[in-house]
Amino acid sequence: MERPVESMQEQAARAGEPRRRGTTALIAANVVLAAALVWVEFGPVAFAQPGETSARPRGEYTLVGGDIQTGNSDAVYVIDSVNQEMVVLRWVDGQNILDGIGYRDLDADVQGRPRR
Repeated sequence: MERPVESMQEQAARAGEPRRRGTTALIAANVVLAAALVWVEFGPVAFAQPGETSARPRGEYTLVGGDIQTGNSDAVYVIDSVNQEMVVLRWVDGQNILDGIGYRDLDADVQGRPRR
């Protein structure tokens, strides 16, 4: 059985079909990725990051190392000067963790201090 002779135009049209399908797939993938990027950028705000309506301002921290009266370990005093708070942490060697051993609200301490 003899195959009919194809014209140059038919051959070109048949050769371009897979290329068009590949291009269409790439365009569709780009549209999906662009939509995902827009959703991530302008989507909902995470609950842990309330944005401008935060009840607690961002802190400014100072770390001071020192001794503690109990035990044989040292402590790290973490002072938040914006929120007027202090946390005391000590390193537990056996567990390789920082253990919180104290908290003070410095603002409450200043407000409760009697004047002389």
